[in-house]
Amino acid sequence: MISSISEIAMLWQKILSKLEEKLDEKPIFDTFFSDSYINEIYNDTIVIVVNSAVAVTLMETKYKDLIIETISEVTQSNFNVKFIEYSETKKITKETYVQRKVEYFKDAKINPDSTFDNFVIGDFNREAAQASLMIAANPGKMFNPLYIYSDSGLGKTHLMHAIGNYISKVTKPGAKILYFTAQDFVDEYIKFIKGEKEAESLKDYVSSFDVILLDDVQFLANRVKSQEMFFYIYEKMINNNKQIVITSDKQPSELNGLEDRLVTRFSKGLLVSIKKPDQPTCVEILKKKISSNGLDINTVDPSVIYFFAEKFSNNIRELEGAFTRLMFYAVKLKQANLITMDVAVEAVQNMIGMDKLDGQLSGTKIINVTADYYNLAPSQLTGRIRTGEITRARHIAMYLIRYNTDLPLKKIGELFGGKDHTTVMNGIEKVEKELKINSTVKEAINELEKRLKIK
Repeated sequence: MISSISEIAMLWQKILSKLEEKLDEKPIFDTFFSDSYINEIYNDTIVIVVNSAVAVTLMETKYKDLIIETISEVTQSNFNVKFIEYSETKKITKETYVQRKVEYFKDAKINPDSTFDNFVIGDFNREAAQASLMIAANPGKMFNPLYIYSDSGLGKTHLMHAIGNYISKVTKPGAKILYFTAQDFVDEYIKFIKGEKEAESLKDYVSSFDVILLDDVQFLANRVKSQEMFFYIYEKMINNNKQIVITSDKQPSELNGLEDRLVTRFSKGLLVSIKKPDQPTCVEILKKKISSNGLDINTVDPSVIYFFAEKFSNNIRELEGAFTRLMFYAVKLKQANLITMDVAVEAVQNMIGMDKLDGQLSGTKIINVTADYYNLAPSQLTGRIRTGEITRARHIAMYLIRYNTDLPLKKIGELFGGKDHTTVMNGIEKVEKELKINSTVKEAINELEKRLKIK
C-alpha cells in the first residue's frame, strides 16, 4: 500500500514521466502537468492537485482517460481520479511536496563553451570528432552507443558536451539531455537507494531522458549494484532508440571489473579512439586559446607557441592548463607586452624539470630561429618536405642542436617529426662537409649562432 509522502511523490513522478512521453505537447505539459501533485490516495481514488480552475476543467474534459490509463500502467491497479486546485487543499501543501520530491544529478549540466566549433581537429582525433557529429545530427538513429576511449585529457569530455550542445540547439531543441560521470552515478545510487521503490525511481528518472552522456565509465568497475541499475537503464534506452554516448580510458574488452553483459553491449556500438595529438594540432589549439582570451597572436613569440606545443603534447588538458598559467603569469603578474621565451620559462619552470626544460628549449629555439632565418615555418623544418632549401635549413638546425645542446641523436630526431638517429647523423655530416667547401653555409651558421647568442 502506498502511504508515505515520499512514496506518493515518487509514484506521481513516474506517472508524469510517462504522461510527458505520451502527450508530445511540451507547452501543455509544462503549463498544466509539470507542477501538479497527488494530494492523497483513499480507497480507489487518487486526488490530484493542479494549478488553476482552468486546469481542473481541462483535465476532466480532455486528459482524464489518458491519466487513468497511465496510472494503471504504472501501478498495475485500477484507480479513479479527482482533480482539485490548490485553494481546495490544506492536507499536503505544494511546498511539502516539492521538499519531498526526489532530485537526481542536481549539479549536472552541459558546458555551453564546449562545442564542435571550438574543437580543434587533427589526424589523432578526426574519427572521434566525425562520429560525434554524426551522432549529434542523428541521435538514436545510427550508432548506439557511441563509445569513445583514450588516455585522460585528450578531448573526450569536450566531444560529449559538444554532442549535447548540438542536439539541444540544432538537431532537437527541447530534447532532454543528461550528462554525468560514472562516479556521479555511483554517488546517486548510494545516496538515494533506500528500498526497491526508490531504486526504481532512479532508474526511471535517468531512462526518461532522450540522450545520456556517461563520462569515465571505468569508474563503474566492481560496483556490482550500480552496474545492475545502469544495465536496466541501458536496455530501456536502447530499446526506445534513445542515444547513449560513453567515454572511457580503455576499450570495453580491457575494462576489468565490468560485467560481461555490459562489455558485450558496449562493444556492439561504434568504438572510436583518440590518440595523442601531433604538434601542428597543438599549435592550432594554442592559437585558438590565445584568440579566445582576447589576446593578439602577435603578442606571443612564435617560439613560445611551438615550445608549448612540443613540451605538453601528450595531454591537451595539460597543454591548455600550462598555457593558461603562462597567460596569467605574463599578463597579470609580469604585465608583459610581448610574451617571450624567457617569460615562458619563468612561468612553467615549476611544472617541469629544469634539466629537461633546458634541453628541449634549446632544441625548439634553434628550430624556430633557423626557420625564421630562412623565412620558413618551423613546421616545415620538422615536417617531411624535402625541397633543397628546406632540407638544407633542416640539416643546419640539426647540426646546431647537436653541438649546442646535450640532446642525444634520438631526441633530436623526435624534434624533427620522429626521424631516426641515422637520418639525423647523415644530415649533420652533410653540414660538416659543406662547412669546408661552402661559404654560404658557413655564413648562415655564423649568423644563426649570433642570433642564438651561442657565441
